Amino acid sequence: MGVVKSIFSGKRNGKGRLIAGLLVLLLQYSMVGCQSQDMQYRGSSVPPTEFLIGPEDVLVVTVWRNQDLSKEVIVRPDGKISLPLIGDITAAGLTAQDLSKQVADKLAEYMSTPTVSVQVKEINSYHVFVVGEVAKPGKYVLKSFASVLQGISYAGGFTTFASRNNVHVLRMVKNGQGETKQVMIPVPYQDIVQGRNLEANIVLKAGDVIVVP
Repeated sequence: MGVVKSIFSGKRNGKGRLIAGLLVLLLQYSMVGCQSQDMQYRGSSVPPTEFLIGPEDVLVVTVWRNQDLSKEVIVRPDGKISLPLIGDITAAGLTAQDLSKQVADKLAEYMSTPTVSVQVKEINSYHVFVVGEVAKPGKYVLKSFASVLQGISYAGGFTTFASRNNVHVLRMVKNGQGETKQVMIPVPYQDIVQGRNLEANIVLKAGDVIVVP
């Protein structure tokens, strides 16, 4: 408002006031639009059907009848792994099956019809943080998909001072332009436990932060 006023100070004609008013409405609309995008984002209470590989996961890459090319590897923080002959390849964000195909395609440049399998030996990338008024705040590495209420239970449950109806999850998501931003997902605890809004008991994603004020 102050910026618009300074631009049009001294212009008292109807046209100037109209332009100023339109600019104010445009600014307000854009702000509401940004807020509504955050409000519209909701997690899902349905667990994914496939696990996506992430940093720190331990993988066993097996090339059939070729022990020299088979290897146990740890996914690096940059999401890549290093394999004999083909070097670095991105693993994070892929399923084990997708990674198997990509490794086989790379190896096909050096050998005939390679058969590759990838096994996730150890899951370390699926971790969440629980902070605030819980008995045991901290980082939790999960071995299977878990809901937000399960995440709170892993942290020992609420303390006496917890504001149960103000729980929320902080999550990093990508917008339509591929930019990463943080969104806040409200968790109506009482509605969930009373069965009125079970869909709000969302499945946690790697890196989620459960905040209990």
